[in-house]
Amino acid sequence: MFEDVISEVQTAVEHSRHWAETGWPVTFGARRIAVSTLKEAEALPRNSAIRLEAVNYWKQAGLTGNDAGDWGERAVAALKGGDLDAAADALYFSQYVEKPFADSTKTWLPLYESFIARFPSN
Repeated sequence: MFEDVISEVQTAVEHSRHWAETGWPVTFGARRIAVSTLKEAEALPRNSAIRLEAVNYWKQAGLTGNDAGDWGERAVAALKGGDLDAAADALYFSQYVEKPFADSTKTWLPLYESFIARFPSN
């Protein structure tokens, strides 16, 4: 019954676990230098004024994506067990964890909103 939702959540988990690798447009420093992935940040010269900031940002994006993905996996487990309330709670927390990057990632909030619209709580 929930196979399509499970598939959507699994796709979101996979996507969020790779945020630092796939990246998005972001700039750093007064000169607004574009560094769109962790790999690009790590490739900056060690003496670059923005390297530390960019590497930290992308490592944090990776950690956040993994945390959101962990909650997404909890949602999948809840859905497989037929527990809609637990799935909604896990999806809520995924979108909450995503908030610092939500303008760029747009992964969990749309999924959570869609889930709540489709399966309103009692």
